Amino acid sequence: MDLWKLLLDIVLLLTACLLFGGVAARLKQSPLIGYLLAGMLIGGPGSARLLRHEPEVEVIAELGVSLLLFSLGLEFSWRRLRGLGARLLSAGALQVVVTATLAAAVAGAVGLSAKSAIAVGAMLALSSTACVLRVLMDRAEVDSVHGRTAVAVLLVQDLAVVPLAILMNLLSASGDPWHTVAGVGRTVAMAAVLVAVLYVLLNILAVRALGRLTLERNRELTVLLAVVTGLASAWAAHAVGLSPALGAFGAGLFLGGSPFATLIRADVSSLRVVLLTLFFGAAGMAADPLWIGRHLLLVLGLSGTILAGKAGIIWGLGRLAGLTHAGAIAAGLSLGQIGEFAFVLGGMGVASGVVAADTYALVVSCAIVTLLVTPALVAAGPRLGRVVQQRLFRTPVAPGDFAGSAPPSAEVVLIGFGPAGRHVAAALQRGGVATTVIDLNERSRAAVEALGLVAHVGDATQADVLEHAHIDQARLVVITVPDRATALLTLAQVRHLAPHAYVITRSRYDLHRAEFEQAGAHEIVQDEQQAGEALARCVERRLADSARTDEDVQAGAD
Repeated sequence: MDLWKLLLDIVLLLTACLLFGGVAARLKQSPLIGYLLAGMLIGGPGSARLLRHEPEVEVIAELGVSLLLFSLGLEFSWRRLRGLGARLLSAGALQVVVTATLAAAVAGAVGLSAKSAIAVGAMLALSSTACVLRVLMDRAEVDSVHGRTAVAVLLVQDLAVVPLAILMNLLSASGDPWHTVAGVGRTVAMAAVLVAVLYVLLNILAVRALGRLTLERNRELTVLLAVVTGLASAWAAHAVGLSPALGAFGAGLFLGGSPFATLIRADVSSLRVVLLTLFFGAAGMAADPLWIGRHLLLVLGLSGTILAGKAGIIWGLGRLAGLTHAGAIAAGLSLGQIGEFAFVLGGMGVASGVVAADTYALVVSCAIVTLLVTPALVAAGPRLGRVVQQRLFRTPVAPGDFAGSAPPSAEVVLIGFGPAGRHVAAALQRGGVATTVIDLNERSRAAVEALGLVAHVGDATQADVLEHAHIDQARLVVITVPDRATALLTLAQVRHLAPHAYVITRSRYDLHRAEFEQAGAHEIVQDEQQAGEALARCVERRLADSARTDEDVQAGAD
């Protein structure tokens, strides 16, 4: 393989995704639709065939899903994952079983063999982690009721990839069953070893090593840690026969409880965006537009049936888990599509002869159609859920039906915890104001929490860090960072993410006042002015003391 030709393929695919994604955004649609169409039209069967290394591009694109799961693990941590509750996680497990069983029964009823029907059921049971999470994150709905439900179901589905892959191997196996059982036992044992190794490396060694660094001076080290951890955990899981995305998710969970979770998630975001874009482009490459055109009515009809069927199953299971009709419907519409792992399972089935080529082409075509409409369904889910609950079931929708359990937001976000920031934090603490503090120095975390304030270790010039601190809900933002360039970058992000917030910032020199005013600061406190006023007060006090001393001396002489 020519590395430079592979690089050209990657550039071509990214360029096509950029163009089609831009057109989709211009039409007020999700860019994901453009990425899928780009892959469908320039790569794969029935397309312009501009790419020459499609398998290699697809392998690289799979890393995007892994880094997405790594970021999600950083967001949740083990404690927050347990907070999803046994009912939601159990509903996710039931969804996989019920969907796979019903789909296999329908496939068998239309003439497929038993093995092929079971394989199709396994493929249809999974939803798209990459697509759904991307849309939920873009819409800031991960912490909503339907968002938490979707996340719980998706996590269980990702866990189910391993047993479903084993099931595909069993369907194609014709040898000694004990050999197959031994393989399953080996996979379970290797998974346990991987979890233990990740725990030691990440929860103990990596966190302690980072705690000894001055992060504001060694930012490249946290970037390297994010990339190495996300990619290496995915590789390790693949090496022991597990889903790479699951390995990356486990690594993210272990780091999610550390003080560096916010910083690491922001550092890996750029690479994640590139790899996820490649993934959706590669997913589009799996479809044949000519085949879809010849069987358009079949593809559209079956896609609609799958969307309605999966949404209905999740609706029912959501109700059993205690969700309202509105929340369960919104979750069901979010998860109605066929997921990316169906391509992997289907490829295994085709290679072993269990799944016919036409059957695989039909499932892939339906997957692309359902992925294309997913952004619109996720957006419409809450609104449609409210309508159904109010009109069909005559039940009012309460504010908490969609609000979720996001942590309370702060009234004030304080950026920087140096000497100036400490004075501001102490004043806010005395006033009993809910405050979140963002600082790059991990050693400041204990001091912030000792004041009863919320602390985030992160770089406030990055949007992900500010979003994690719920900057959009803050009434007041105080920037105490002394460096002019850093303060201006932070101010620009704050004005973009929280245009309503009142911003007070610090400037070391008077000559920079105009820059901060143009950037949108409401008040600017100048170090020069404050120092000059303090010096003037000292001089005045000294002169007054001297004058009183002279008067006392004169009075004594008299």
